[in-house]
Formats: sequence, structure tokens, C-alpha cells
Amino acid sequence: MPRRRQRHMVGSGSDGTEDSDSSAEREQTNSSESDGNMPKRQRLTRASTRLSQSSQDTPDLKRTADHDESPPLTPTGNAPSSESELDISSPNASHDESQAKDQASRDSDKDLSHRPKRRRCHETYNFNMKCPTPGCNSLGHLTGKHERHFAVSGCPLYHNLSADECKVKAISREKQEEEVKGQEENNSRHATRHQTPTSKQSRYKEQVSEMRKGRSSGLQKEQKEKHMEHRQTHSNTREPLLENITSEYDLELFRKAQARASEDLEKLRIQGQITEGSNMIKTILFGRYELDTWYHSPYPEEYARLGRLYVCEFCLKYMKSQTILRRHMAKCVWKHPPGDEVYRKGGISVFEVDGKKNKIYCQNLCLLAKLFLDHKTLYYDVEPFLFYVMTEADNTGCHLVGYFSKEKNSFLNYNVSCILTMPQYMRQGFGKMLIDFSYLLSKVEEKVGSPERPLSDLGLISYRSYWKEVLLRYMYNFQGKEISIKEISQETAVNPVDIVSTLQSLQMLKYWKGKHLVLKRQDLIDEWRAKEIKRGNSNKTIDPSSLKWTPPKGT
Repeated sequence: MPRRRQRHMVGSGSDGTEDSDSSAEREQTNSSESDGNMPKRQRLTRASTRLSQSSQDTPDLKRTADHDESPPLTPTGNAPSSESELDISSPNASHDESQAKDQASRDSDKDLSHRPKRRRCHETYNFNMKCPTPGCNSLGHLTGKHERHFAVSGCPLYHNLSADECKVKAISREKQEEEVKGQEENNSRHATRHQTPTSKQSRYKEQVSEMRKGRSSGLQKEQKEKHMEHRQTHSNTREPLLENITSEYDLELFRKAQARASEDLEKLRIQGQITEGSNMIKTILFGRYELDTWYHSPYPEEYARLGRLYVCEFCLKYMKSQTILRRHMAKCVWKHPPGDEVYRKGGISVFEVDGKKNKIYCQNLCLLAKLFLDHKTLYYDVEPFLFYVMTEADNTGCHLVGYFSKEKNSFLNYNVSCILTMPQYMRQGFGKMLIDFSYLLSKVEEKVGSPERPLSDLGLISYRSYWKEVLLRYMYNFQGKEISIKEISQETAVNPVDIVSTLQSLQMLKYWKGKHLVLKRQDLIDEWRAKEIKRGNSNKTIDPSSLKWTPPKGT
């Protein structure tokens, strides 16, 4: 009957002491099987190989260990758990061990020769790539922190700078950041709840205002000639000259933003999340406009890798070439978005599009919007949403101006989930019209609304401007002595939280004797009123009487 192999710890009992009887039996058994099981003993693990190599280097320590009666330790510092890991019970162990060492070292060398080498972090760059800017040698970086660049976003030459100038600017930016960080740490040590800016912040604001007032009203003749010559020489291969067209303060802010964006792109490129020129749509042809994209959008790979997309401005179908777009436009019957026209005044119309009834159109709209929005995550699950698409009409059809979407059933009373103004219509008042229209729908529903967070950078600026205008208009028309935030919210449909944050930013909310007081700052109201008079009767406002809409059932 064959003897079962022992899997217990060598010379170790359950109470941690040595069991002499069992130890003797195991020693006799192992000595009898040592001659017949030579190949088994040669199958050593890597741990035992490293131990045997270290024992060769230190023979004195090995001799000392031979006389030690305590159980041997594996390289991990624990007692060996089986005979396959280490066997010292055989009288011929030293001879067998020396043969096993040679065999194991040869095997380990053979294994290591076939093991693939690890790629180091700095090898992620492909040095065969070159910067696409004509005349650039790919040396230097806009951030001043890298030795090479392979994209226009990091090219010093494209930005009319040299590599040394970029390094100098990087050092000055780091010093400024350290100073600001030190000031913030000092402020945090003595943190108190300030609802108004500190005196230092007020002085800084005044300095910025003075610097902006000192900017030149226009370019001189020599400067204009220099700018025109630069544009004719380099066309689109270089950034336009930016000096003398704005204040030094604003120009420096713009340069900092450029360097920060370039650094973020460089990090993503090193991590392998984006690659220059692949799966990134650079431009789209949309109606009469060619638009540069801002962000990545998950179009199908066969379209995304083209770099340039052709989109029908009416049905939003995307195509691969100008020829396909021309053929499509010849037979496309759409001249306005699908759905119901719920608002019209002059040439401005708003269409309500149901994501469930017009799924393809809404999906294409979301993919198009992602090219210009950073935080958007909804692309295909459009059925729970309503889309309100604003258009501007002419003799060729209704052209897309912008849109916002809202949930059919929002438990948090969000009146906007996503909002976008197309780049060719930005800075013309259409964004404020979309926001005003969303709050008009909330008033009809007799609800208080608020946009879903997080807002994009441009969206946050637009909303803050809108809330400020609404509050100042309310203050201008208010004739009473006591004002309530709840009453403002009910009349304007703006969430009380947004009202309070806007009042704090305008320094119109004070805490005095245990009460919060709303201050009527006449200087801000007069400033807003002067802008309103200067603007005149603009058609970029929403007329509630032109709305033909009833809240959908179930909302």
C-alpha cells in the first residue's frame, strides 16, 4: 500500500513545539524515498531558487543554518508549507540541492530570455511623429515643461513664441501659483464665514478694472499693417497676432488658459486616452458654416476617424463626404425639426420634439451637441426627455440655433438637463433666450425650476448673467418696503438657492442682528437700466403671449 505524502509543516506540531515521534518517522520515510525521487526534488519554485543562489554567495551563513534545528524559512519569511517548496530532511539534501541549483538557474535564465521587456513611461512618445506646423522642428512645448511636442496645441511656433520664451513664462506662472497658494493657506488658517469679498479682493478687483480701462481703443496704422502681413504670410498655419488688441491682463489670462489646456491634452496623450489625428473629428460642415469642434463625440468609428464630418442642418444626418451631402440635400424633405411648433415670433421658432417619437433625430442632436459640450453623457437613451429646439427661419428653411432638453418627469424639478447654443450663434443673445424660455415653461407649469448640475463653463456664465438680470429687473419694478425671497421665486420661477447665491455675488445679502436682509443697491440697478436703454427694443427676448403650449400629461 503506497504511503501518503505528508502536507504538514516540517517538524511543527499544532501547539508550535516539535513532535519527536512524527519527526523521526518523516525523516526515515524521506531518506528512503530520496534516491528514487530525484526529479521531484529538482522541481524547485522561484523562491527556493533565489534562496539557493543567496546561500551560494554566503557559505558561512549556510553552514550555520545546517546546524540550526529550527524549521527553515522561505524567502517570504514564513515556514515552508509543503515538501515541494523546500526539503531538508534527506541526508543527501546538500548534494541534491547543488544539482538542483544548476538546473533551476538554467531554467530561470531560459524563462527570462523569453519574457517580454516592460515599456517605460517615457517610451510612450512616437519620435517619428512631427508637428504639423510648417517649419517647426517639434522641439519645445507651449507649457515650458516638455522637451518635444507633436500637436498644434503644444507648438510654440504656432503661438508665435519660442521654446525659451515658453520656459520663462512657465517659471513665472509657477511663482504666481505658489504665491496664490500661500495666500489661500493663510486665509484658511483664519477662516471665517465671509459673505462679502475681503478688502484685498476688492483692491485686486479695482486694479483689474483700471488695467482694463487702460487698453487701447484700436490698432494703429502700423500695427494693422503688421497684423495683415502676418495673416497673409502664414494664413491658418499660425495663430493671429494678439498683442495690442486687448489689455495685457486679459492677454496674460488667455495665455495661461492656453498653457493649461495644452498641459491637459499632453497628459491625456501620454496616458493613451487620445491620439493626435485619430478618432477625433476636427471640423464639421453644417449648412453655410464650417465649425471647429471643441470636444470628442462618440460618433461611429468609421465616421470619427475621418476628421471632418458633413451634417445636414435640417435632419442632422451625418455623412462622410461633400458629394454624399450634396445628394442628400437634393432629396431631403425636412426644412424644420420634427415635432410641434410651440413658439413663434418673427423669425424665431421653438419646436418641442419627443425623444420617444423622434428617436433618431434626438440621438443625432445629442451627438452633435457633444462636439461642443464637455460634461454631456447622454447620447442614445433619449426616450425619457423632451427637446426644445430653437430655430431661425429664412427662405431656405428653419436653421438650428440651439436647444435644451428636460426630463418628462423630474423629481428634483429640473427644467433643463442639457443646453447648447450653436457656435455660430453665440454672443448674440440666443443663449439667454433659451434660458428664459425654459423658465417660461416652468411658470406655465406653476413650478420652480433649476438647471441640472454640473453646468458647463459657458452655461454657468450664461445662467449667472440671466439670474442677475432677473433679480435687478425685479428690484427695479418693486415698490414695497419688505421683500421676500419666496415671493421672488414664485414670480420668476427661479429656485431660491439660485436667488440667494446670486444675491451674495452681488453683495446684496447681509446678515444683521440675527436676520438676513436684502439690500437694494441702486448703483447696480442704474447700471443695468442704462444697458437696457442702450440695447433698445431688441427682438432677442421671449414674448409669453407667443407661446402656444400646454404641459404634457404626466409631468
